[in-house]
Amino acid sequence: MVHHHRYHQLRRPAEYIKDEESQNHVMDCSSSVYSKRTKPKLITFLFLITFLSCCYVFAPFFLGPSFSLSLLYSYGPENDANQDGVDMHASICSSVSTGTICCDRSGYRSDICVMKGDIRTHSSSSSIFLYNSISHGNNVSRTIEARKGEDEEDQVLQHEKIKPYTRKWETSVMDTIDELNLISKKVNSPSVRGCDVQHDVPAVFFSNGGYTGNVYHEFNDGIIPLYITSQHFNKKVVFVILEYHEWWITKYGDILSHLSDFPPINFSNDNRTHCFPEAIVGLKIHDELAVDSALMEGNKSIVYFRNLLDEAYSPRIKGLIQDEEREAQEKLRQQQQQQISLSPSSDSETSQGLQEIARTKPKLVIVSRSGSRAITNENLLVKMAEEIGFKVNVLKPQKTTELAKIYRVLNESDVMIGVHGAAMTHFMFMKPKSVFIQVVPLGTNWAADTYYGEPARKLGLKYIGYEIHPKESSLYERYDKSDPILRDPESINKKGWEYTKKIYLDSQNVKLDLRRFRKRLHRAYEYTILRSNLNLQHQPL
Repeated sequence: MVHHHRYHQLRRPAEYIKDEESQNHVMDCSSSVYSKRTKPKLITFLFLITFLSCCYVFAPFFLGPSFSLSLLYSYGPENDANQDGVDMHASICSSVSTGTICCDRSGYRSDICVMKGDIRTHSSSSSIFLYNSISHGNNVSRTIEARKGEDEEDQVLQHEKIKPYTRKWETSVMDTIDELNLISKKVNSPSVRGCDVQHDVPAVFFSNGGYTGNVYHEFNDGIIPLYITSQHFNKKVVFVILEYHEWWITKYGDILSHLSDFPPINFSNDNRTHCFPEAIVGLKIHDELAVDSALMEGNKSIVYFRNLLDEAYSPRIKGLIQDEEREAQEKLRQQQQQQISLSPSSDSETSQGLQEIARTKPKLVIVSRSGSRAITNENLLVKMAEEIGFKVNVLKPQKTTELAKIYRVLNESDVMIGVHGAAMTHFMFMKPKSVFIQVVPLGTNWAADTYYGEPARKLGLKYIGYEIHPKESSLYERYDKSDPILRDPESINKKGWEYTKKIYLDSQNVKLDLRRFRKRLHRAYEYTILRSNLNLQHQPL
């Protein structure tokens, strides 16, 4: 289920502390410059310029490679406005020098680290090393003893830790995510472990832990951020996965194959040393089920992601259609052999007539739930929709249901109806300008609009939120009519997530007021017919 955590954009106190510390370092370094106040002003000025230049050049060695960049990009309205995302055009780590690690920890939802140079994995220590070779050519005066000491103990330039998962603010789930060590070292070449697998393309490291197993979180916290982070590589990228799941690879293989030309790597179970020229550790995330075009190369939006889904599932859907046609032909052949009483011509005409009628009816899909938040009078809803003029399909997706089959049903449909819950994530399988009607149980108004309503509008769907009345909730029979659970759900939600989950998500079903709901269905039907007629008018003769 979706975890309804309300959060606000927070200021970044860590950044302010970091900058104060940086200023202290500068003041300490400058004491030697200002101690001799009897110097002429010109000499003092020259010393000051020299000093500032030295600080800029050498600061990364003392404060980390991201020092100078962080001072440039830590503040400003654009950065504050985009805390949830990482603008690749204005990010702290939008430009990384070879041999350095840059980490952007300014986002509320996720941390992102970028590495460039001689990168090598070491799964047994949960580490990714970035090696910088030591050159002895200019150090003539170094003694043999000093060289031996340096061989025995390589010099660590930078050590970062990161949990590559996109729910940074949620401590309880982040505690379950494996942590990676990113270590930049100066080493003597002979001491560097060789590459077992040499890659000539970048890598993206991310975790499949956390809430993976829930379709909303799989798309919101995984697949869409993976698209945002990697699409600009044009498939020339390798995915390295922590908490690797074979079922996830199978489920999303069609999409992964359109994001990368290479098989994904199971980081924890692959003890080989994989070498990369560049790596992104962590995934960029913008908003709930969203792609912010302002943060994307080429201004790509969620519609581009939807187009990628089309490309990913089209080959499989064509295969399914061909299989069905073969089965239909086989059934027809068997019927002809059995010499059905109807003549072949009349049978063919009847079949064609039924198909023609079916084609003219708008298609409506009801995404059915069992257990909590089920529509208890769903059979009557189906009957009413058919009376209005829809061709109705009741879809009951399971965890084992192939996504291509779900995609096909919804992609061919005009209207989708469902009760608020993770399965509403499938609205992304609808074509833009289709209708999405979300039934909103008591206590879920904010979550329903935030997680599904607003993202559906961004995708270009006609969104209708149907907020139920207390009498339409199964809670109406369990609580006194004046109970805040019925009359003031917002006050209950303020008590915390556990109350919302226990009362409104796990213990509530819906019995639709069909007379009231019929108005929404009529609106959807009229909109669909009008849109269909307009499309026909614009088709070339």
